[in-house]
Amino acid sequence: MALWRAYQRALAAHPWKVQVLTAGSLMGLGDIISQQLVERRGLQEHQTGRTLTMVALGCGFVGPVVGGWYKVLDRFIPGTTKVDALKKMLLDQGGFAPCFLGCFLPLVGTLNGLSAQDNWAKLQRDYPDALITNYYLWPAVQLANFYLVPLHYRLAIVQCVAVVWNSYLSWKAHQH
Repeated sequence: MALWRAYQRALAAHPWKVQVLTAGSLMGLGDIISQQLVERRGLQEHQTGRTLTMVALGCGFVGPVVGGWYKVLDRFIPGTTKVDALKKMLLDQGGFAPCFLGCFLPLVGTLNGLSAQDNWAKLQRDYPDALITNYYLWPAVQLANFYLVPLHYRLAIVQCVAVVWNSYLSWKAHQH
């Protein structure tokens, strides 16, 4: 509980920084889980650079983009009723999620040194599966998030659930 209170104080004092650092930390954790539990690389074969890339993506892309999206969404649909939460979820999953994945996957490819042609081929191969998998998890999570969670905690809640999602994305983005 002391850790949670410290997080709340830091979030209140520096909301943007804390949200971005939370996203980066949890993206890194997702990659560690992917490498160690999904891919079973072991500590000797762990790709630290890959983990640091995912942390950088979390801090430099995921945190700012998703955090900013939630602010825009809350201004566009300011209410907190069940209907408002449903509208937010539909916009999030119908508009934002496809665009976000369409940017995230090639960004990882670029950071991993893929050529434009290889990146495009990888996006064409991986995007449909990633988007379908997204729809298994995120609509229910986002509906609850938009209905039950105050705006300043949404990114943190999503990123906690996203540890599993980030593990999947890291695995998907790093498949050859």
